[in-house]
Amino acid sequence: MSDEKWLDNGVKVVSGDHLDTNTLQTPGMARAAAINHAIAGAKNLWAGTVSIAADAKTGAHHHGALESVIYIVSGKARMRWGDQLQFVCEAGPGDFIYVPPYVPHQEINASENEKLECVLVRSDQEAVVVNLDIPEAESPTSNLWVDPIHADH
Repeated sequence: MSDEKWLDNGVKVVSGDHLDTNTLQTPGMARAAAINHAIAGAKNLWAGTVSIAADAKTGAHHHGALESVIYIVSGKARMRWGDQLQFVCEAGPGDFIYVPPYVPHQEINASENEKLECVLVRSDQEAVVVNLDIPEAESPTSNLWVDPIHADH
């Protein structure tokens, strides 16, 4: 009986060839779900891929109470955030970006000719997107953030 329990409720592998593209899309971006309730039985997570065309960007928005993690596979991401999108940072392959709940932000492909490939993980399966009408800051403040654990490195 224990074997059946773990067979049906254990580890799931979702092939990259079987991602679900029937998800909310943004012009210039292609999202595909890998982990959600329908695909893997997940209850609290959503994970998938996003491919962002060269020079594409989202409008200003936030994801309500959701936390988001973006892992950069290839290309260069630029994130702007704040009440006027006045802060900016960039991330490249191997970097992780954490977006806390309710933070106004904008995702940008920093390359004019290279696609940006990312893995996206959210703390819930609801597709919460609150679009914001924010005038962009003229010269955003650059922010090289170093976590407290590695501040001396």
